[in-house]
Amino acid sequence: MTEADSNDITDHPHDDKPRPYLCTVCGKRFAQKAYLIFHGKLHTSVNAYSCTECEKRFSTQRYLNRHMNAHSSRFKCTECGKCFRDKDKLSKHSQVHPGEKPFECTNCCKQFVTSSDLFLHSRIHSGEKPYKCHVCDKAFCYSFNLQTHMRVHTGEKPYKCSLCGKSYTQSGNLKLHKCHVHSNRRPCD
Repeated sequence: MTEADSNDITDHPHDDKPRPYLCTVCGKRFAQKAYLIFHGKLHTSVNAYSCTECEKRFSTQRYLNRHMNAHSSRFKCTECGKCFRDKDKLSKHSQVHPGEKPFECTNCCKQFVTSSDLFLHSRIHSGEKPYKCHVCDKAFCYSFNLQTHMRVHTGEKPYKCSLCGKSYTQSGNLKLHKCHVHSNRRPCD
């Protein structure tokens, strides 16, 4: 998530701060025009900075550097060994280990670490799909689903195989490709 994205209403579902600036590509809303402009560059800029570990691409060296923390032991969970890009993500993750999930869905009894996770989950039951594609009017519960969907219209395939050059719209498809085409192990993880 970028700094501009931290000003998006989806990250603060109970915040009633007015967010009049709408990104017409992904549906995110922002409190200030400057945040929208900064965010918009993520849709239009060439992601020239590639991660050597997982093939993700970034629009700036700064974002790549921050992402690289996920591959180092800088923000590593002492319980499970999973690495995170910053201390806030590690802190949120660490709440899952003691088993403390104080927010429970009244429909299905599923429990969550944060109230915002419960809020987003509730869309499954309500059928709310606030993120609409401006090209084909398809709607989604979560902003990341819309962002991934937009690649159907833009043709963007940001996940490129470093071995053969084949590109994919989702990182999971690249991992499967590497597993089935470039790995001698069967089955792959």
